[in-house]
Amino acid sequence: MDGKLYIGTRRYSSWSLRGWLLVKLAGLVVEEIVIPLQGGDTPAIRAVSPNGLVPYLEHQGAKIWESLAIAEYCAEIQSKLWPAQRVARAHARAISAEMHAGFRVLRMAMPMNLGRYFNGLGQSPESLADIGRVDRLFQETRGAFGEGGPFLFGETFNAADAMFAPVVTRILTYAAPVSDATATYCQAVREHELVNLWYELAAHEPVAWQQKKYEDLT
Repeated sequence: MDGKLYIGTRRYSSWSLRGWLLVKLAGLVVEEIVIPLQGGDTPAIRAVSPNGLVPYLEHQGAKIWESLAIAEYCAEIQSKLWPAQRVARAHARAISAEMHAGFRVLRMAMPMNLGRYFNGLGQSPESLADIGRVDRLFQETRGAFGEGGPFLFGETFNAADAMFAPVVTRILTYAAPVSDATATYCQAVREHELVNLWYELAAHEPVAWQQKKYEDLT
């Protein structure tokens, strides 16, 4: 093993999914350490992560605790994580940064839960505005750069897809209203082998890790 990747409960931890996908796509060989989330401050995470959050990656002496920083670090090892063409690469970084910094209402209204379906819940004018922005981003990106494959930049599932994968899970969990084109893209992400593996691992987590506030939303 060349290091450690600290992640939270797979069923709920959207940021952990991003970091894990990036590490897997880059081919890093690390020990995966799952720390069950406690619905707020989790002392076990604070004890190991510099910012008290997950994902947190330690790899060959490097210590990285922000998802975009993990993306850039992994791209130094596997350049295909970003598109090869300059304009496409700039766009991929821009939408990933927007994802990292924005969509707070969506995150709060539709928390990630990979074991339940809450059709139609969490839909307010504000959360639907976030969904609409995501839908437009997906359509515009696919229209400009996605020819030749099912993902945002074509055939290759890259860092931008990894950054938006938890949003895809929310669209699926809450049956959020999106265009047909975005629904097709979401299905492609859900069927990707790594995303599917994460779902499978989440399904086998101990029931004791489940939290009432994420399970009883109706």
